[in-house]
Order: sequence, then structure tokens, then C-alpha cells
Amino acid sequence: MTRLNPATTPRHQLLAEKARRKKEAALSAFIAKKAEIDEMLERLQALSADHFNAHPDEINWGDVGTLEHYASQLKRITDSASNEGEYAE
Repeated sequence: MTRLNPATTPRHQLLAEKARRKKEAALSAFIAKKAEIDEMLERLQALSADHFNAHPDEINWGDVGTLEHYASQLKRITDSASNEGEYAE
């Protein structure tokens, strides 16, 4: 795409082009961040399917505490994203 010449382009067109570029950049950043979250969710799903690499004969209260920590962090995230709990409007 050809850039507009600030010396010859009306100010309103320059501002509109700048706004369009900012919006395009924001959309690209949003899509990239969503892909990052999707990848993290896939990794968590795989870990959960494998019982977070825990073996039934070796489970102890430390493992329970670790899962409690994970659950509390995920609850904060899901409550925030869903406007629930302390994030309810």
C-alpha cells in the first residue's frame, strides 16, 4: 500500500489512515494473543488428560495443593473473563 504524503493529503484523510492502521495493528495483536491463550489451554487440557503427570500410587497432599493452586488461578481468570465472582458487574 502506498503511504499518503503529509504535504499533499488533507488532514482528515491522514487521520483516517492513521486510525485504520492502528485498528489493523490492534486486530493483529488481538489475534496473536488469542492464539497464545489457545495454545496454553491446549497444553493444560493435555496435562489434565494425563492427570497432571501424577501417578495414582504416588499422589500426596502436595499434589492436591498444587491442583488447588492451579484451580484458584484458573477461577480468577474465568471469573474475570466471564464477569463472575468478584468481577461481576
